[in-house]
Amino acid sequence: MLSRRRFLAGSLAAPFASSLTSLLVQGANTKTPLIDSHVHVWKHDRGFPFAPGAQVPPQDASVEMLLGLMKANGVARTVIIQVIHYRWDNSYLADVLKRYPQYFRGVCRVNPEDPAAPDHLSRLTEEHGFHGVRISPSAAASGDWIRGLLMAPLWRRCAQLRVPMTVLTPVTRLPDIVPWIEQNPDLNVVIDHMADSPLDHPEQLDLLLALQRYPKVFVKISHMWSLSKEPYPYPDAAIQVKRLYDKFGATRLMWGTDWPVSLKELAYDKAVALFRDHLDFLCCEDRRQILYKTVQAVWPFDYD
Repeated sequence: MLSRRRFLAGSLAAPFASSLTSLLVQGANTKTPLIDSHVHVWKHDRGFPFAPGAQVPPQDASVEMLLGLMKANGVARTVIIQVIHYRWDNSYLADVLKRYPQYFRGVCRVNPEDPAAPDHLSRLTEEHGFHGVRISPSAAASGDWIRGLLMAPLWRRCAQLRVPMTVLTPVTRLPDIVPWIEQNPDLNVVIDHMADSPLDHPEQLDLLLALQRYPKVFVKISHMWSLSKEPYPYPDAAIQVKRLYDKFGATRLMWGTDWPVSLKELAYDKAVALFRDHLDFLCCEDRRQILYKTVQAVWPFDYD
């Protein structure tokens, strides 16, 4: 499957720049321009070395492959999250943003246990065009840095730079970010993948639902495929999405494919269709909100 994407990248990347603006009209069930809020990219390239010890798949997931997939599926813009394979070296993604600034927003990673992390974030934002940072505190003791003294200056710098704080963490860790949310009430905070709240413990979702009281908290309804115990289009996971929709409303939810991580379960086109064509409880305007408007509000793109 990835070899086919490599072919698509070669055949589609050249005309992509001149034709992507036509994708503001999406075929299928909606005329909504699509903005994917969550993908990763990497490339086996000596100019952009991976972090020592990184377990990187042998296949590339390059920006050229992504561009071809976006064109083929009517996705006009995309937010790229710095992949863990590079750790704190954001060079490859910075190069992508330099080459294709009109199509991508980038979310960087900085070492949250480094006192210089706020300054690294400032440099990446001001010099390389990043729009936000991602932190990933685990549920184990190794993630207890989220409660530490270094968090206050990092969250405060995010707020000063007016870039989103994106949080990948298990749902049980969410109470630990509440103090930082309350100290930075004007900061957009995005919770990745529904905090991977397990479907067989529906009561745990209450920890995420509780964040609804903070108007600047947004949730990605991605990872339906990884949480579900049922076949596509994952009706059990849709129940959880509906709970979030009922609590947060469409204005604070956004979709995302998590390409290429999602390829272990579904192809990119099916990941797009999951949110575009299913989730039947969404009315037309709310679907448009989730597919486009919420992401555009958090990561503004310029359109010709």
